[in-house]
Amino acid sequence: MLETSARLLALLTLLQARREWSGAELAERLSITTRTVRRDVDKLRELGYPVDATVGVGGGYRLGAGAEMPPLLLDDQEVLAVALGLNEITTGSVADMAEASAGALTKLRQVMPSRLRHRLDALTMEAVPREHRNPVSGDVLSEIATACHRTERLRFDYRRGDGTESRREVEPYRLVRSGLRWYLVGWDLAREDWRSFRVDRMQPKTPTGPRFTPRPLPDGGATGYLERSLGAVFRKASARIRVHAPLDVVAPMVDDAWGTIEAGDDENCELTMFSSSLASLARWLHAFDAEFTVIGPAELVDECRAVASHHDDMAARYRRAIGEPR
Repeated sequence: MLETSARLLALLTLLQARREWSGAELAERLSITTRTVRRDVDKLRELGYPVDATVGVGGGYRLGAGAEMPPLLLDDQEVLAVALGLNEITTGSVADMAEASAGALTKLRQVMPSRLRHRLDALTMEAVPREHRNPVSGDVLSEIATACHRTERLRFDYRRGDGTESRREVEPYRLVRSGLRWYLVGWDLAREDWRSFRVDRMQPKTPTGPRFTPRPLPDGGATGYLERSLGAVFRKASARIRVHAPLDVVAPMVDDAWGTIEAGDDENCELTMFSSSLASLARWLHAFDAEFTVIGPAELVDECRAVASHHDDMAARYRRAIGEPR
């Protein structure tokens, strides 16, 4: 049988690992009686751990929230997971949390066993702080998350990518992170439809609005909706291109996210391609490193002509730089 102090630590570990345990389950896991479980729970409470108990059929024990943060027991993998998460924040896209996360990481490293400290150092030695043109404030994230949790309407000023500003009022549902950017998925009251908003372009207003009754989220939930929403941005323009190269050469270069091979043989491939604009499509076509023909639309021909003119000017500039005639 475990000594009392070791048993208390084992009991605390179990309570932190799962939301609720019955007395019989804890007794079986610790090889003690249910009476000893009750005594050990009382000792944990004396040490400041808020252990809640419910009686009757289906009753049990669970670790509640206290007035102060008690010490946590983490296994090796959990320690590394927390440390790596904190390190990611220090190099991530939340603007004003770097100092707090760095402080927490320093405290965690001080109490780490040397074996874990060495593993953490090995995992993070290549971490380099990243610069972001549009960092997000931790306070803004917290304010939006609170409105989502409380199901309260949110008012904010919003700046679109073209610089247009407007006042929006939404029913906020979820914060979703995509890459290094944070988005809010919510129901836009004025447009009566689902919308996604970049958090770095939002300026929330206080106080928040009245409570609302949550609507069913779109298919795939907030994450699925955001993926479709972002995909629509990069599919604003489409074109049909014939690449004069064999199918087995072109096919590995085409990703489903931006293109579809419609036909192909040993000499040519016909593709439907998508992008945020025809200009970006024209600039990107050189990546095939092969001759190509624009099938449509006609506007893409003008964009390709502009790209060709730009490269002619660039080539002339380089020739002048090395003393060659125009």
